[in-house]
Amino acid sequence: MQITTKAIVLSSLKYGDTSLIVRAFTESDGLKSYLLKGVFSSGKGKLKPAYFLPLMQLEVVASHRNKGTLEGIREVKVATPYRTVHTDILKNSVVLFLAEMLGSSIHEQEQDQGLFNYLEHALLWLDEHALSPNFHILFLLNLTKYLGFYPDTSLEEAPFFDLQEGEFCETPSLNPLIQSENLIGFKKFLGMDFDALQTVQLTKFQRRELLKTVILYFRLHVHGFREPKSLAVLNEVFH
Repeated sequence: MQITTKAIVLSSLKYGDTSLIVRAFTESDGLKSYLLKGVFSSGKGKLKPAYFLPLMQLEVVASHRNKGTLEGIREVKVATPYRTVHTDILKNSVVLFLAEMLGSSIHEQEQDQGLFNYLEHALLWLDEHALSPNFHILFLLNLTKYLGFYPDTSLEEAPFFDLQEGEFCETPSLNPLIQSENLIGFKKFLGMDFDALQTVQLTKFQRRELLKTVILYFRLHVHGFREPKSLAVLNEVFH
């Protein structure tokens, strides 16, 4: 079945000498994997590797057979051109990290309009605004709304947050917990939108500890989660 849909690139991997395997989150059908033959050959084909950089927002004409196999793309164009995301070295480091996190976290092979709209909006915000060193933390916490494990804030004044249960608690459990200074930082991001990011002040150490905690939260709630290899680079960027 041929379909025209928006798609956000999560990853691309060279296959053989001339081909590319691309994983993308599509507006129409959720997560899809495509085999793009001959994109590295010298011919004048319509599909170029530059279209498939991490988190590019594309419009594709694709063949979706929906049989669990690699799909095909017939045509592609940039749906929303970025101005800074791939040219600013700091933003590009954030994009590589977030692409890894999304690649580990999104598994649904069906339409999820809410999640697609969130990704589209958040990436455009990143492109259009000066980079906050806390952007990726808020991006990930707000992402959990669409993945089904956003923190339950009904007991937000409690002194502990249980990462396994996803809720605040009055007494410590045997599960991994957020507490003390890390909890203060964590609570600053709850209910926040990107326009309020400049109000959050964290030291380098606080940011690293909080990010480690958020990644642990994902590991506890996302089946098959893989640690992002780009985390070390990100930590060096925000020194």
